[in-house]
This record gives sequence, structure tokens and C-alpha cells, in this order.
Amino acid sequence: MADDRLIVAMDVADAISALKLAQQLGDAVSFYKIGLGMLTTGGLALANELKQEMGKRIFLDMKIFDIGATVEKAVRGLTSFDLDFLTVHGDPNIVKAAKDGASGKKTKILAVTILTSLDRTDLDAALIKSGKLSDLVVERAGKAFDAGADGVIASPQEAPLVRALPEAEGKLIVTPGIRPIGSKPGDQKRITTPAMAITNGADHIVIGRPIWSAPSPLASTMEILSEINNL
Repeated sequence: MADDRLIVAMDVADAISALKLAQQLGDAVSFYKIGLGMLTTGGLALANELKQEMGKRIFLDMKIFDIGATVEKAVRGLTSFDLDFLTVHGDPNIVKAAKDGASGKKTKILAVTILTSLDRTDLDAALIKSGKLSDLVVERAGKAFDAGADGVIASPQEAPLVRALPEAEGKLIVTPGIRPIGSKPGDQKRITTPAMAITNGADHIVIGRPIWSAPSPLASTMEILSEINNL
């Protein structure tokens, strides 16, 4: 049985490429992330096929952000695809609206804290309040949990701090920014290895480029799975 702690990010060119990747990985992977970049190239149809035809779990990473009524309506529509995870921005009003939209459905709403591609310089440029980035992540996570989020997206470096929050009990921590030893960081700035992320308190790790760009995606996947299973 596949280890669903590993979520493979389908950050490839289009839905056909993504389906080929899923076929390559076969029973080794049970959980896939479909992001915004895939939305205009068949992402929702891909989600449906992976879920209904191949029995996979689906994480739709839309990072929804809008006025409350629009968020609620969008989430209500998306949950008809029988999603497992759906991301929204971590603002409490957004989280509350998303939870209303997902009412009665099994889709878990995950709140984005601060993207793993950002550092303090980026936050300054965006006029985000001063303070240590990790402190801001923890503060946003706590507010998202209070607003009803089922979990949060945070870098693996902040995962132990989030996990230590009393509000985090029973909640999910999902960590992108995972790079196996020897992998290039790419556009990620706050990274760790798969094993370190799990050790730090992550329930799920999201890995894309180190798998789909590898000469053998299946071999790369099996190495990652071996690493986290040998903890």
C-alpha cells in the first residue's frame, strides 16, 4: 500500500503529461497535488480522472483568495470533485468562508501561511508587517486554526513551531519546499529533506520537480519513500 505522506506535485506541462507520470509511478504513489498552473490545461478533468478512474487522493492547490461570498461559492463548486485537500489563503475571513463552502463535504481546507518561495526581503517588498518570518508563519497558522482550518501549508523549517501550538492538535501540517539531498532548490528558499520534514512534524510532504524531472521518476520516488520509511 502506498505511503500517502508523500504527495507528488503534478507541476508538469499539461494533463496528458501528468497522466503519463501517474501511470509511471503506478501503485507507488496514492496522493497527487494539482496546482494553479494546471488549471487551464485540464486540471479539473485530471483531478476527476485520477480520483474516479485510478483511485488516487487529490490535493487541489488553488490558494483561493477573494471576498467571502466568492470564496464560499468557489469552494462549494470545487468540492463537487470529491477533493481530499483544497488550499485557500490563511486570512481568517477566507478560511471561515471556505469552511462554509465545504460544509457537509469531506474536503479538508488547508490555509496557506507564507509561501516557501518567500523570505523576509520578499515580505518587506510586499509591505508585510515586520518581524521574524517564522514568527509570522506561526501567528498565521494559529489564526487559521482558530478560524476552522483543517490544516496549514507551511515550510518544513517552521513545521515544528506550528506543531507545538495548542491549536494544532488534531490538525494537518502539509509541507512543500522539500528537496532530497543533492537536489537543486529551484524557486524554493525555506527547504529541508523529506526525512527532516517528517521529523519536524509534517503529516504530508509535497514533492514535484525532484520526481518528475528525474531520469527515472519511479526510482526517485522509491528513494524518497525509503528515506521517510526508515526514520
